Amino acid sequence: MADERLQKILSNAGVSSRRVAEELILTGRVTVNGDVQTTLGARADPDTDEIVVDGVPVLRQRYRYFMLNKPVGFITTSNDEMDRETVFDLVPIGDIQLHTVGRLDRDSEGLVLLTNDGHLTDLLTHPRYEVDKEYLVGLDSMPGQRDLQRLVRGVEHEGERLRASSVQAATPPSPGLGEESPGAASWLVLVLREGKNREVRRMLEAIGKKVLILRRIRVGPLHLGPLGSGAFRELTEDEVVALYSAAKQAETREEASVPSRTERRRTIGSLEGPKEGGGKSAEARPKAAPRPRAAGRRGSTPAPGSSPSWGASGGATPRSAPKRGAGAKSPPGSAGPAPRGSGRSAPGRPPAGRPAAPKPAQRRDSQPRGPRP
Repeated sequence: MADERLQKILSNAGVSSRRVAEELILTGRVTVNGDVQTTLGARADPDTDEIVVDGVPVLRQRYRYFMLNKPVGFITTSNDEMDRETVFDLVPIGDIQLHTVGRLDRDSEGLVLLTNDGHLTDLLTHPRYEVDKEYLVGLDSMPGQRDLQRLVRGVEHEGERLRASSVQAATPPSPGLGEESPGAASWLVLVLREGKNREVRRMLEAIGKKVLILRRIRVGPLHLGPLGSGAFRELTEDEVVALYSAAKQAETREEASVPSRTERRRTIGSLEGPKEGGGKSAEARPKAAPRPRAAGRRGSTPAPGSSPSWGASGGATPRSAPKRGAGAKSPPGSAGPAPRGSGRSAPGRPPAGRPAAPKPAQRRDSQPRGPRP
């Protein structure tokens, strides 16, 4: 088919009206073969191109989704050099090129998803999205409470850290029609959010337990249910939407866990400790008190104890009182500062703001008084 405008493809697929489709394109919510499209002139081929809106394929009818209850003894690769049986031998659906979503080793059984939708496969299997996978595990003996806590905290195995999201004891499963009762002494339900190679077996081996039966019973919101061993069925539209929703929620959770630039700076600052010279951080350091406004400036109120100084124009300009002591400068024509402790101004210098007091007249005939006889 010839290339068509993206807004027309979205409208014909029932995603939205053409006007809303244009807004989806302009806001960068539409991708074609993994490339974000932000121009209204963008075109695509609906038969060959993968068109995705908000992480969900538009032309989903091109994709097929199957659930398989894998029996023990089958491998999850499409081609095997040793010519062993594969899970694709159990799903004969013609010429559609399918692939498995994740892996399940040959000695394990349970839920396996098969599809030709590469985008959903990436969302469900990439470690950073952490979509839940739940397993029913049959053991030779029940681990102690401390060992169960270790599985959640994490255990070391061959230099690699392995941990479960949750672990709890479980009851033995009921055997299916024509099946024998599973022979295991104790059972656990274990949830993982990563897909490391043989992770469940290695975790339990690290605490000294042997796995007898390992069955995957859930991937995200999708449960294995009563599907018999070796049987498969195609997923419903609601189940596909639920898988996409779970994957997108995990993606949003992963993006929200990334700290912002401001949070990273605060974390680095807390690791570095207090800055040099202050002993305290900038937030803990007390603020300096505001400096008092200097008296004597024009337009300001004279400070207590100051007296007006008369200028050449005859007007009084407020000025601070002259300082007492050796450091104070004397005005021209004065005899210098007053002696310390005299309580009087220097000779020839009247107190500021008051006229000089007249000297008392001395009588010429007066005689100095002596001691009384």
